[in-house]
Amino acid sequence: MGVSQSTHYGGDIWLALKDLCLSVSLTSSTTRVSVLILTSLYLLQVYRRNQRMTRIRGPQSPSWVFGLSKTLLDSIATTELYERWAVEYGPVYRVPIALGESRVILWDPKAVSHFFARDTASYEQTPFNKLAVSITVGRGLLWSNGESHKRQRKAINPAFGPAAIRGLTYIFQDSAHKTMAAWDAEIGSNQGTHSAVIDVQQWMNHITLDSLGIAVLSHDFGALHGHQSDVQYVLNAASSASNASPDLAVLAQIFPSVLRLPLPHTRFFKKLAVSLGKICNETLSRTRKAKEAGAAEQGDKSCLNLLVKAEDCGESAGLTHEEVLAQARVLLIAGFETTSVTMTWALIQLARNPDMQMRLRDECLDFGSTPSYDDLTNKLPYLDAVVHEVLRLHPSFKEVARSAMEEDVIPLSEPMRTAAGEFTDSVCIPKGTEVVIPLAALNCSVSMWGPSAKEFKPSRWLNEDKDKDTSGARESLRGYRRLMTFGDGPRMCLGRVFAVTEFKAVLFVLVRHFVFEMVDDPGVQIVESSGPLPRPLVVGNFAEVGTVPLRIRRYEV
Repeated sequence: MGVSQSTHYGGDIWLALKDLCLSVSLTSSTTRVSVLILTSLYLLQVYRRNQRMTRIRGPQSPSWVFGLSKTLLDSIATTELYERWAVEYGPVYRVPIALGESRVILWDPKAVSHFFARDTASYEQTPFNKLAVSITVGRGLLWSNGESHKRQRKAINPAFGPAAIRGLTYIFQDSAHKTMAAWDAEIGSNQGTHSAVIDVQQWMNHITLDSLGIAVLSHDFGALHGHQSDVQYVLNAASSASNASPDLAVLAQIFPSVLRLPLPHTRFFKKLAVSLGKICNETLSRTRKAKEAGAAEQGDKSCLNLLVKAEDCGESAGLTHEEVLAQARVLLIAGFETTSVTMTWALIQLARNPDMQMRLRDECLDFGSTPSYDDLTNKLPYLDAVVHEVLRLHPSFKEVARSAMEEDVIPLSEPMRTAAGEFTDSVCIPKGTEVVIPLAALNCSVSMWGPSAKEFKPSRWLNEDKDKDTSGARESLRGYRRLMTFGDGPRMCLGRVFAVTEFKAVLFVLVRHFVFEMVDDPGVQIVESSGPLPRPLVVGNFAEVGTVPLRIRRYEV
């Protein structure tokens, strides 16, 4: 039996025994025997994997039990650490995690591009991520791999291309205008102040939920009119719920079956699946009845309506009913949280930088008419620059983790020194190795973006600043606009055009009509919350006003 086969066999038993340990009493003799067997197989597996892997360097483990797993749970700390470790140990390095295992971090741009090109084939979701995706959004595009992923992606693509998004742009603009009217009323109710303090995060949640409801499901949740829905309650609860304890989070990474326990997030997403299932099924039923009657809803340009057409293609070429529902859940969950958080960060950055806010407002006012999709894409350069600078500094997802499904040799841009003191221009990754791309850290790394990498600097996207503070290393990255925010390769975020268009459309309307200021103290500290995604949170006495209180005034010439 070859090494790779033995490792695979040991890995299968290892996973099976881990799940077994969850189902037996910790005090039983069976457990003690299982732990001995598990430990022996585990050590053998690690030894064989290490024999195949290139001896790369990395930080020392402070604990064999936990390694640096708890440190890696802090997304703010890891963004700084990943770059520091790359400088110290080289552009590909190992980080020790629980029970003696290690993650391989790819920092080298050629290695990153190689990884993304092989995603879904040579690299798949880790067992933890695969189970988490299955529980939260179902077995759709995010869950699938290989040929199944190609089939689903091909069927779904038309719903997210420029032609489809062009027909949805008015929905985003309509949500922005509803918000504008509500803010005007709020300011008008404050006699003598000509301003109002709003929780901008809450309003961005309302905008994204209503826009997604109509654009994705042909369903108006009415959040901007104050209507409370089960979906809104569950999404807010799931996104604002505190993280599990570090020990439990680490345990879930090692024993994915922990996710099947009745934890708060699990209950939230099960309730969400039921609520969305009802809405999706109602929309599907309405669409099918109209089709059977020979009067298909010509005006329905929602993503779900296009997904239904993909479903009608048949399972071999299109989507199954389960996959349609799973993709609808993905769009609502991912779109609600990610876009609302990103737009909130945008308004914070503009409030902190009045000169940039004024420059953006001037461009939007000078444009005059309501911009079309093509206008938003091509004719508002500073709006484009602001949006992409926010996406660079504040990506919704901090990293991508995958398991190597086969042994791989990863090429490097330049030779690096190994733990043995030798130099190599490639790294061998054995089957079963967990590989991580640190998206957020790459987005703001000095090696990729120059000395001003940590600054909010929209001008870096314009011709006036084209060759300043840039690095040749960044040009090797093939992601959207050289950003890692949406990933890359076969799993690049399918909704990126949807998200960017919504972002631009909403920002265009709001910045034309309102001036945004920090409440009382322009230098107030803002940190990332401890929730599932990096929501901004104002520190200090202002926190009770809302998660992100901003003062708004009507813009007057």
